[in-house]
Amino acid sequence: MHCLAGSLPFFASSSFSVPGWLVSVLLGVVMFGMGLATRVEDFKIVFSRPKDVAVGCAAQFTIMPALAWVLARLFGLDEALTVGVVLVGCCPGGTASNVMTYLAKGDLALSVGMTGVSTLLAPLLTPFLTLLLAGKTVAVNAVGMFVGILWVVVLPIALGLVAKRLFPRATERAVRFMPTVSSVAIAVIIALIVAANAERLFTGGFAVVLVVALHNLCGLLLGYLLAAALRLPEPKRRALCIEVGMQNSGLAASLAAAHFAAYPMAAVPGAIFSVWHNVSGAIVARFFARHRAKS
Repeated sequence: MHCLAGSLPFFASSSFSVPGWLVSVLLGVVMFGMGLATRVEDFKIVFSRPKDVAVGCAAQFTIMPALAWVLARLFGLDEALTVGVVLVGCCPGGTASNVMTYLAKGDLALSVGMTGVSTLLAPLLTPFLTLLLAGKTVAVNAVGMFVGILWVVVLPIALGLVAKRLFPRATERAVRFMPTVSSVAIAVIIALIVAANAERLFTGGFAVVLVVALHNLCGLLLGYLLAAALRLPEPKRRALCIEVGMQNSGLAASLAAAHFAAYPMAAVPGAIFSVWHNVSGAIVARFFARHRAKS
């Protein structure tokens, strides 16, 4: 669905701008679904295995931001695309990584714990790292990003948790449909962003597609190599590999549309990453699944 959403807008006009509020609302729906699906048990790993989660989150917020900055420099991306790639790198892990870790027969509890903790850290770390890496070339409103992440990520997740607590039966039924709803919401975000920048992508989009692909693939590789260097068991290596390499790119696209409206192409790396990492993640998960993990 995401691949289709990314290709259809090329046949449409690109004479409109992406409404930042609509992208934020759609991402809020995705995060609300994450809240509905979250269980208290998911956070027990933070207290039972704090070292694993700390290592994973540290890798998440160092490897991917650093890779983003280095690749943007190496390929000479312009200001808009650079901030877009950096935004992707500075975002937390996404829920898609949990699905891929499960399919890869990795440590699912670690993956879910890392996603939850990195998401809670995002309001502070994502604006700070974006300011640190991109603030010298473009104006970065770190405070505005902090508030924006609270509104489109933390608040919807909190509302989902509250709804689950107050209306357990209704939310139990709703959870069955949320993966589909979330996929549609992300697909619409991708379609809006690609359609608004179709002409620019036609003329100079290959470089950013290549950078996004390398960003993801290098993140997957370095996540695994770090876990191997620390001599973690194979299931943990797989979880760290996928969790580090797969980002909440929908958040990156939302932040770009809301806070970097003067640079329309800044939202494009997030949209491309949303399509690409689902393809690469599925391939990696299938590869791992064929090779039995030794605990």
